[in-house]
Amino acid sequence: MSDLMTTQAEPKRLSNAYQNWYRFSRNPTAVIGALIVLSVILAAIFAPYITPYPKDVGSVVNFKARHLPPSFEHWFGTDNVGRDLFTRTIFGFRVSLLLAVVVLGTAIPIGTTLGLLAGYFGGWVEIVIMRLTDIALAIPPLVMALAVTAVLSPDLINSMLAIAALWWTWHTRLIYSITRQLRSQEFVEAAETLGASKVHILFREILPNCVSALAVKTSLDAGFVILVGASLSFLGLGIRPPTPDLGTMVAQGAAFLPDYWWESVLPGCAILYAALGFNLLGDGLRDLFAVEDVR
Repeated sequence: MSDLMTTQAEPKRLSNAYQNWYRFSRNPTAVIGALIVLSVILAAIFAPYITPYPKDVGSVVNFKARHLPPSFEHWFGTDNVGRDLFTRTIFGFRVSLLLAVVVLGTAIPIGTTLGLLAGYFGGWVEIVIMRLTDIALAIPPLVMALAVTAVLSPDLINSMLAIAALWWTWHTRLIYSITRQLRSQEFVEAAETLGASKVHILFREILPNCVSALAVKTSLDAGFVILVGASLSFLGLGIRPPTPDLGTMVAQGAAFLPDYWWESVLPGCAILYAALGFNLLGDGLRDLFAVEDVR
């Protein structure tokens, strides 16, 4: 009997997965966003192999090639010391993606756990966690990041710490809201009646029902983290040269506007490209999961 039930469950899971993929593939916004994100990730991974001048990532100076406009030899032109901007832009994707992964990888577990605790237990646990969250939300993340990186030395690690310091708050409020709605559902009450532990209820019963909202939020946040990281670098509080960083490249190129516009505009377009991809993907996932909720 159990083998029969397992056999019936497997096609159902496959059918649901196929239906989800079919709906996703029919959503132009989701497909375009996924392709953009995939192209950014692949470009960052294979940067040493697809860029024409990988040595320009370091402290390379070639004054004979400085300020060259975009051409077949240098697709994005060169900067004020003769380095290939296309190469540095592709390598800059590595820094942006690393920043997003570390910040969200730190903020999501913290925010999710706090939101689950506040939403399920209520009482003084909810009061303490949510009031701390409200206080943290009152501080603009960019201002907090500026303060942290101004006190500490500007580098990649400190930039990630500065951005992650307040990023957990939005995830806490999101999961808290969902958990409050789910804690009175029948499946949670059934688990409690059967004697399931609090940890089991939180992470095996409630958390799986938050995955869709977390996926959408994570995708949207990834683009926002890239923008905040670029803003810090633009203000001189991010990654230090010669490490290629998109925000730093925009700031350095701005000194030569409008004559050498490509030095600032093209790295800025790369930031827009990456952020747009994550936002389009998040919108597509939101529409996909909204359809599932209706069903």
